[in-house]
Amino acid sequence: MAGINKAILVGNLGKDPEIRSLNDGRKVANFPLATTESYKNKNGERVDNTEWHNVVFYGPIAEVIEKYLRKGSQLYVEGKIRTRSYDDKDGNKKYITEIIGDQMTMLGGGNRTTTGAEAVGTAATVENGTYAASAAGDAADDLPF
Repeated sequence: MAGINKAILVGNLGKDPEIRSLNDGRKVANFPLATTESYKNKNGERVDNTEWHNVVFYGPIAEVIEKYLRKGSQLYVEGKIRTRSYDDKDGNKKYITEIIGDQMTMLGGGNRTTTGAEAVGTAATVENGTYAASAAGDAADDLPF
């Protein structure tokens, strides 16, 4: 039986995405994504627990990220978890865990401008390299019932 490796995250970019071009001409986008869980402790005080995730997208999705995402952008990400190792400048082995994204949805109004998705309550989705934007008001038209 095959295993399942799937991560689903909703969070905010911790900094502007880093965009690089690979030898084959494809682009790669890297950025930290913060997810925050809130709960009340035994004294009734709200406590926020923030986790940071290293997210990587390749190809056409990286080009959309380059155009539209900035620090603070809210994002829904689906992908797989990958841990890799590398040697630092002193020869020490380091490990990094990343989310290799395959789908994303830009959430909220934020500081982005996208054709067809400027209004508050819109979502722009990229899946398998295809970009689409839809207004929330149109969502009811897509329901099968």
